[in-house]
Amino acid sequence: MPKFGNHKTVVDGMTFDSKKEARRYCELRMLERGKRITGLALQPRFDFVINGVKIGYYKADFSYVENGACVVEDVKSEFTKKLPVYRLKRKLMQAVHGIEIKEV
Repeated sequence: MPKFGNHKTVVDGMTFDSKKEARRYCELRMLERGKRITGLALQPRFDFVINGVKIGYYKADFSYVENGACVVEDVKSEFTKKLPVYRLKRKLMQAVHGIEIKEV
C-alpha cells in the first residue's frame, strides 16, 4: 500500500507517483504543444548550498518556462502540504533560489 494512498500511474512510458500528477503532466504536455509553455522538465532537482556547504536538495514534479519566467510545480495533497519537511524545503527554495513553488 502506498504511503499516502496514491496509485502509481504510467503515461508515455513514465511512471508518476499519483493519478493527479499524471493528469497534470498531460495538461502541461498540451500547453507545451500549444506553445504556451516551453522547456518542460520532469523531476528537476535543486540543491541547497549555503556558505559553500550542500545541506540538501528539493526534487520538484515539474519545471517549465511560461511568459519568460521559470515555474516550478509540485502536485501535492492538502495533507502533504502540511508536512514539516515539505514546508521547510518550500522555504529553502524561496531563500536559496528565489523560487516560489506552485502547488497544484
